[in-house]
Amino acid sequence: DIGPSAGKRGGRLVAEGAVADIQGAADSQTGRYLLHAMKHPLKPRRAVNLGSDPNFAPQSLKTAKALLKLGSDPNFTEQAEQRWISVNGATMHNLQNVTASIPLSRLVAVTGVSGSGKSTLARDVLLANVHAAVQKRSTKAGRDALAAGDTIPWVGCDDVTGFEAVDRVLEVDQTPIGKTPRSCPATYIGFWDTIRKLFAETLEAKARGYAANRFSFNTGEGRCPGCEGQGIRTIAMSFLPDVKVLCETCKGARFNPETQAVTWRGKNIGDVLQMEVDEAVDFFAAMPSIAHPLQLLKDVGLGYLTLGQPSPTLSGGEAQRIKLVTELSKVRDDITRRGQKAPHTLYVLDEPTVGLHMADVEKLIKVLHRLVDGGHSVVVIEHDLDVIAEADWVIDLGPDGGHAGGRMVAATTPEGVVALGTPTGVALKAVLAR
Repeated sequence: DIGPSAGKRGGRLVAEGAVADIQGAADSQTGRYLLHAMKHPLKPRRAVNLGSDPNFAPQSLKTAKALLKLGSDPNFTEQAEQRWISVNGATMHNLQNVTASIPLSRLVAVTGVSGSGKSTLARDVLLANVHAAVQKRSTKAGRDALAAGDTIPWVGCDDVTGFEAVDRVLEVDQTPIGKTPRSCPATYIGFWDTIRKLFAETLEAKARGYAANRFSFNTGEGRCPGCEGQGIRTIAMSFLPDVKVLCETCKGARFNPETQAVTWRGKNIGDVLQMEVDEAVDFFAAMPSIAHPLQLLKDVGLGYLTLGQPSPTLSGGEAQRIKLVTELSKVRDDITRRGQKAPHTLYVLDEPTVGLHMADVEKLIKVLHRLVDGGHSVVVIEHDLDVIAEADWVIDLGPDGGHAGGRMVAATTPEGVVALGTPTGVALKAVLAR
């Protein structure tokens, strides 16, 4: 077991041997989770009001409400009117005329065995169609066309209803956030611009006539001439892959000596880039516009990253959490924009837990809950039982894969799926009973 943490705080052998040896290691996070698995739900489940959806009929309302009661106390919170998005008559790939209703402002898990049609329903039908509808509604020409009786060309289904409640659709995947070393968490999330302005406001910068663009490693004046602001140099090797080495001129700081002569609270701009998120949270505590996204990075378990960590060096899980932090920081912006209705976003995530440790899965679950608490809707295609156990609503496809799948076998709470005894429910029973 390698650890105990990630980044510079990892890289040590914390335990090896049988499972019992891992469990007995004091600083093994893996051992801790093997001994004390996650208990569910981590927070009270948000109730889903079945009566408000006219299209919802996967099972009789009476049965569904009885199943809802199974998990009601103490895991449910009261809820007013429930809004839904319904995909009607989905027939793409192996889907067999599926009509599925997704409650909005909830954490929804789309589950089922491999090949049962989860990705087809959630990504190829729901995501693609709602994205097209929202895009059409976002332009004046599109709105005028819809008002004049124009219809949206639905793909893979009869139609989608209830999409009007959604202002924005986004798929958050594990693809890299940038392909060049110039891209880093600070530039991707967007608080680097604020840091540059902060340095430009110092007396030293004003005396030298430096504006905010002087503190950018993407433009000529302030960056290191040796590596052009990348912090590393690429050496071409004949018949061998290129080798990347630390820039000898700036020692990885990315800026030239004149730019680094300007300091804020004893640190120059190069020092800030090499600062870990955990340290930067305290350093920028007095600047909410910088401290808030940094605190979010710390909350999702990325406190070990440096602000200038090159994007190509980030793992898929790290890149995905940085994307989620970017979205979480927008939730805050919506609150501060007084008097305006915050845009409602539908997030779709396809197996976000792939390659994640149990400790990272718990942090991911908390991020998803925060997005829903911010008023958004989250749909997760998932096999991980810990994530499914945290969902407010589960759409279970099956019963098998390929031609034997493509049907909706359950649409209820996690407790309801267990009561129905579907393959997902059988596996989920022990997880909910912890």
